[in-house]
Amino acid sequence: MADLEFNTTEGQTIARELLIAYLNTGDSETPAWSAIGKRVEESDEEMDWSAESTQDILGSTWTTMQKPVITQSFDPVPLDAGDPAAVKLWNLGVKDQNAQALANMDMLIAHYYATSESSNFAERYSGSAISINRIGGTGGGNLEIGFDVTYGGTRTLGTVTNSAGTVKFTADE
Repeated sequence: MADLEFNTTEGQTIARELLIAYLNTGDSETPAWSAIGKRVEESDEEMDWSAESTQDILGSTWTTMQKPVITQSFDPVPLDAGDPAAVKLWNLGVKDQNAQALANMDMLIAHYYATSESSNFAERYSGSAISINRIGGTGGGNLEIGFDVTYGGTRTLGTVTNSAGTVKFTADE
C-alpha cells in the first residue's frame, strides 16, 4: 500500500472525531457498523510494541520490537437504548456473561482523515476481545459501563465510507 496523505487543511490540527472505532452489531456476512464512544469524552488506542533493548559488549544498544498489541479503553459509557454497540455489549457482558463471544468481536477502525485518492483508510480486526470491567455509576447519576477493547484476530486493511450514517468497509484486494 502506498503512503497515505491527510485530507485536512495544512497547518490545522486534526479533529478527534475523524478517528472512530466501530463494533459490528450485525453478522460477518452483513455487518452493521455501530460507533463506539457515544458520550465518552476521551479514548486512545494504546500500542504496546513489546520493545526490548540490550547492550552488546561493544557498548552499542540494540532494540527489537514486535507488531503492537493495541488496546483501547472506553469509560464511562452511559447506557442508552439508542446506542446499539452499548446494548450489544451489555447483553453479552452483563446479561449473558458470554466470555467466548466477547473474545471474538468484529471491530473496525476508521481513519477519516487519511486518504488514498478519495478513499478513507480503515482497518478491520475480526477477532477482537472486549472485556466489560464495570457497571454502575454515582447515586442520582447515570448507569454506566466501562470496557476495554484489545484489537485482534485477522487485520484486514481497506477503505471506509459513511453515507448518511451507513458505514461500509471495503477490503483491499
